[in-house]
Amino acid sequence: MLILTTTAVGKVQDFMSEHGASTEAGLRVAVLPGGCSGFQYGLNIEDRPETDDEILEQGGVKIFVDPFSAQYLDGVEIDYVTSMMGSGFSFRNPNSSGGCGCGSSFTV
Repeated sequence: MLILTTTAVGKVQDFMSEHGASTEAGLRVAVLPGGCSGFQYGLNIEDRPETDDEILEQGGVKIFVDPFSAQYLDGVEIDYVTSMMGSGFSFRNPNSSGGCGCGSSFTV
């Protein structure tokens, strides 16, 4: 369903260990209404999953996905990239039919 690259897994693990996350904690990956193209991605470290979350695990990182977001995240690859413009998480979504110029929102 959802793919975290090795680099992304490492960054999430670093962040979780720096902030003393519990063993139940995981990365919430969400699709939220908003942005100039209709939807935007959200990433957050959460202490535990919600009761209706789908729970995935990659490279030792738990990933929490709510039912609404799951329908938009099939096949999405999340990477952590560093360039002259800065560094951060990037999303490659094969289901996206368009996006904005800044790359922070998408449409399906």
